[in-house]
Order: sequence, then C-alpha cells, then structure tokens
Amino acid sequence: MPSATRRSEQSRRAALDAALALVTELPYPRITVDAIAARAGVSKATIYRWWSAKGALVVEALAQQSADRPEEHLVLPDTGDLEADLAGVLRAIVDEMADPSYDALMRALSIESLQDPALRDQVREQIFGVQLEYVERRFAAARAAGQLRDDVGTLEAFELFVAPVFHRWQGATGPLTHAYADGVAARAVRALRPG
Repeated sequence: MPSATRRSEQSRRAALDAALALVTELPYPRITVDAIAARAGVSKATIYRWWSAKGALVVEALAQQSADRPEEHLVLPDTGDLEADLAGVLRAIVDEMADPSYDALMRALSIESLQDPALRDQVREQIFGVQLEYVERRFAAARAAGQLRDDVGTLEAFELFVAPVFHRWQGATGPLTHAYADGVAARAVRALRPG
C-alpha cells in the first residue's frame, strides 16, 4: 500500500500533467481548476492545497516541463559561435510565438502575472530564474572565449537578445521572423563584443 506521501506526490504530479494537457487543448480562459482536478482525478481541495490559483498551477506545470526536459527547453547550444547559437534560440522563440495556442497562453499568463504580484514572482523564480542559470553557463563560455564583455551582467546581456523579440511579439510592431531574430542576435553580439 503506497504511503500518504507517495499518494500525495502522485496527486500533485497528476495535477501538473493535467494542467499541461489542458493548455494544449483549450484556450486559457476556458481552463478551470475544476477541469484540472477532474482531468487529474483529484479533488479541487487537493489542487488548492498546493496552488492558490489556476495561474500558479499552470506556471509550475510549465516550469516542471522545462525541468523534465532541459535539453529541449533550457540548455543553450554552444558551438563556439555565440551569434549563431543565440540566433538559433531566438528563432525557436519566434517559432513558439507563431503557434496560436502558445501565443494565446503566453498572452493570458502575461496579463495575469501583471495583475498578480505573487504570480509574477513565481514566473520570475520558477521560469526566468532557471533559464538565466543556463544563460549564465553559456555566457561564461563566451566570456572565456573572448566573445563577451566582462563589464555587462548576464541578465542585462540576455535582455539585449530577448527584449526586442518580446517587444515585437507583444506589440505586433512588425513581422516576427527568423530574419528579424538573426538581426537581433547580430546587433546584440556586436554591442557586447569586447573592445
């Protein structure tokens, strides 16, 4: 007979898996805690034991998905060519944003996190913070290879790459293409190159 702790962890994992499944099937506004609980085979009270709201559960599910497959979601390539590697990352971001279901989910979570400081903190800790650890590893290699200035912090440097893409996505200020991603990577690397 499984222990209560094991059953509890199985229920928690079932809720995370159910949330991930539902975000691929339904528009975010139509996903409810009731629907997640039903899909997971747990009670609503079980969901609320761990998460304060749907957004907190979905963010943790996305973070767990990345942690389960870091090579797909977190690890930055290191071919020795920083510009090419980061252009590849930006191209992947552009491709994700071109997916209507991903676009809708990210817009909904962005709005929700702007309105909920606790959710914003969770996104920063569980998603951006973890991503930044992998970025730091790649940038450390770039610094060691003389490709990246020492006087610019990791977050500031990474924002030179991702902020233009997210700004264009959020405001629809122009086409979000691979060519645009390549141009952003080239300009950022030029700005961050030593000397």
